[in-house]
Amino acid sequence: QVQLLESGGGLVQAGGSLRLSCAASVRIFNAYDMGWFRQAPGEEREFVASITLNDGPTSYAPVVKGRFTISRDNAKNTVFLQMTDLKPEDTAVYYCAAGLGAQFDYWGQGTQVSVSS
Repeated sequence: QVQLLESGGGLVQAGGSLRLSCAASVRIFNAYDMGWFRQAPGEEREFVASITLNDGPTSYAPVVKGRFTISRDNAKNTVFLQMTDLKPEDTAVYYCAAGLGAQFDYWGQGTQVSVSS
């Protein structure tokens, strides 16, 4: 049973924008904080952004703060990551995750984001 399904990745030129979406099961979306992580080739997976349950506080990695925005649509059980001013170093597989606090227990399959220079 797929509980987190990402979409919206693709190829974009540097300076461009993309919006990632993550459709979650009702059970997951209504019980957990949501986050985005990414993993570049040869690198470890890293935190990108998170938003708490019930549209609470958001948190961002310093390298994306001011460029990326995380939000959640409670009516659609979906969390978004709006990415602007994309840079080649943003190229990675982006994963949606759900959990509580710093512990993320549920993961999507990932969506590829590629930024050309």
